[in-house]
Amino acid sequence: MARLHLFDLDGTLLYGTAAPVEISRQLGLEREIAELEREFIAGQIDSPQYAVRVHALWADLTDAHVTAAFEGAPWLGGIRDTWAEIRANGDYCAVVSLSPSFFVERLLGWGAHAAYGSRFPAVPFTEPVNPAGILDPAAKVKIANRLCEEFGVSPADCVAYGDSLSDLALFTAVPVSVAVNADPRLIDLATHTYVGRDLWKAYELVRTPVIEAIDGGGALNSE
Repeated sequence: MARLHLFDLDGTLLYGTAAPVEISRQLGLEREIAELEREFIAGQIDSPQYAVRVHALWADLTDAHVTAAFEGAPWLGGIRDTWAEIRANGDYCAVVSLSPSFFVERLLGWGAHAAYGSRFPAVPFTEPVNPAGILDPAAKVKIANRLCEEFGVSPADCVAYGDSLSDLALFTAVPVSVAVNADPRLIDLATHTYVGRDLWKAYELVRTPVIEAIDGGGALNSE
């Protein structure tokens, strides 16, 4: 049975940062985004409110800014190699993030089968953001279920990788999870924990049981 590997973006594939932070840095708005992030993490604003405010903050955003943010961001090492191996094994990899889809979808070029983020208007903005298209943590589970149907994968064969409480619902919904440079409250729920800057090493925590199962001729076995 094929497996579906579900990757968070902010704080997981990106080391110690988030896509909105990297985008805002290109506009010289580090202080403003830091305040907005604090309010969101503290629960003072929800995902749609955050999106409306960050959309206003990025009034001068261009595609060149997004490209510079993406290319200059501190990514974990080994992302392309990890996803190439997942594909070679006949498995699937997807990114599901609360960050803007115009940033998240660039990871399709790195080998992800699917990449979902909050739907923002095209850059540069000429339209307001529609709060209905903004994802929240519960949406990650809904998207995971939709991807299982699309790829013909059982929910019992999903692996989630994440770092924060926005991944809590997804970690609860899947049988195997990897906490990557994570909040202690997520670590308590995770099957595995990884601290470092190489996605391949995080992937190895769930890769070994698959290899053993194939070598032994038995059924796949999740820890």
